[in-house]
Amino acid sequence: MRNADIRRLDREILATQKKLDAVRRGEWWPLNGSERRAMARSLAAGGYKVARGRSAGREEQRMDATGNSAEMRLSAELTALHGERQRLLTEAAKTKAAKKSSGWF
Repeated sequence: MRNADIRRLDREILATQKKLDAVRRGEWWPLNGSERRAMARSLAAGGYKVARGRSAGREEQRMDATGNSAEMRLSAELTALHGERQRLLTEAAKTKAAKKSSGWF
């Protein structure tokens, strides 16, 4: 309802958008712990298979799936933040309109 809350949400939205862009570029820093472990496991297993002369196709698919799930998680978080920001803006507008109509300034 306050401007500080809206500014805080704006900062969170920007941070989440940066994380989402980084995941789309294939960076690991925005991943949570379980996603990082899954990526590391797939990378290690794929490297082992390649060193043995076999295909690492399944591990590549697992890494892609992990990246896609991180992207979906961050997209959902971004959508929720936008919804919360809109709710706060609507609430602030209603409060302002109520104060104006009742003679408060």
